[in-house]
Amino acid sequence: MRHGVKKVKLQRSASHRNALLANQACSLINHGRITTTLAKAKALRPYVEKLITMGKVGSLHARRLALAELPQPASVKKLFSEVAEAAKDRRGGYTRIVKLGQRKTDSAPMALIEIIDLSRGAAASAEDTATGTITGNAEPTAPEQKTGE
Repeated sequence: MRHGVKKVKLQRSASHRNALLANQACSLINHGRITTTLAKAKALRPYVEKLITMGKVGSLHARRLALAELPQPASVKKLFSEVAEAAKDRRGGYTRIVKLGQRKTDSAPMALIEIIDLSRGAAASAEDTATGTITGNAEPTAPEQKTGE
């Protein structure tokens, strides 16, 4: 009997499922949004939200737990620096799932899963680059010219 079991099996063994979720979580953290099947997105959501909560805690113990879950240390670094900083004011619900319709090849329902606050920051930086706004404190300067001696 499956009393109280909420985990979706995704027709995979436990080790394959854990590897799939860890790799998709790394991709989601690195890129801010990924496109996958609806079932995988729904299975990924609680996995990633627990990791973001660990990132918000920010302790050494939480960092080591995240390193044990995720295979890429660079993703853990980004999780604790950028993603946790973007989600610091939010009390939960860090991800959004948007249904995209069916895939043409096999009619599998597709979905876009994204980190909400991270996508807002990316959209703001994209607007800055589109309007030509220079971010940072560096002033544009003219190139150096050689003086004749």
